Amino acid sequence: MKIILATRKSPLALVQAEQVAARLTAKIPGAQCELLKVVTTGDKQAEWSLSKQGGKGLFTAELEQALLRHEADAAVHSCKDLPGENSPGLVVAGFLPREDTRDVLVLHEGVTSPATIATSSPRRQLQVKALFPAAVFTEIRGNVDTRLKKIAAGQADATVLAAAGLNRLGIKGWPGLVFRPLSFAESVPAVGQGAIALQCRSGDEARFAPALDAATARCVTLERAFQAQLGAGCQIAFAAHVTGDNLHFFHEKTGSHTLRLTAADFTEPRRSAARILQELGFHV
Repeated sequence: MKIILATRKSPLALVQAEQVAARLTAKIPGAQCELLKVVTTGDKQAEWSLSKQGGKGLFTAELEQALLRHEADAAVHSCKDLPGENSPGLVVAGFLPREDTRDVLVLHEGVTSPATIATSSPRRQLQVKALFPAAVFTEIRGNVDTRLKKIAAGQADATVLAAAGLNRLGIKGWPGLVFRPLSFAESVPAVGQGAIALQCRSGDEARFAPALDAATARCVTLERAFQAQLGAGCQIAFAAHVTGDNLHFFHEKTGSHTLRLTAADFTEPRRSAARILQELGFHV
């Protein structure tokens, strides 16, 4: 059974697509995978500010179009790139087992209190600002290697990257740089951070089910329910991260909260997200 996987062309995206292909091949008898490499708007517009252009969808739309045109059977996404709502006719079939979800503060060697921090994410900016109130933030784009090279060259004192991406690329360190993972109290991760999502056409979900991870789906589905309720994209400093039975929540209007979840909260994610948001003072 041939499965065509649509993926971005970035080094990290290709690593993730190969991980999906390996898992499908291992878990689905007779599966053979082929990659369809796609250039997205976000890849083409390397100088755009994602927070100003509306980053959600810039790295996913062309992959979704390949699905809708039946050029691919499934699309591989970094889950944190996905909008809260699927395009009509498409669903998220599920996720691979989740990687380390933390943000990592990458500091120029010798710097303990960075004066300039390069991150385009309002979520990261607002949370890291609490750690370094005097810091000034600048935009940064490019793949992981490019960003690390920019910090090593002194274009800024620090940046913030996802531990999952560093781990998948096998990057444990970098000359002239120091990596410091941030706790959830310091930086709540983005919705879906660390999870690779597999998206397919509605009705095809069962085809991929044997390869997907239920524990990751349990957490990420609830996180994405908050994203959908808020209509949150890259312009808003917002984060929701579920670990075990705890919800770590951050929003520019409320700051950080850690809430205890019950088993019932996972059975109806949309309803649970709406209730919790109302308790936090949001009108949804």
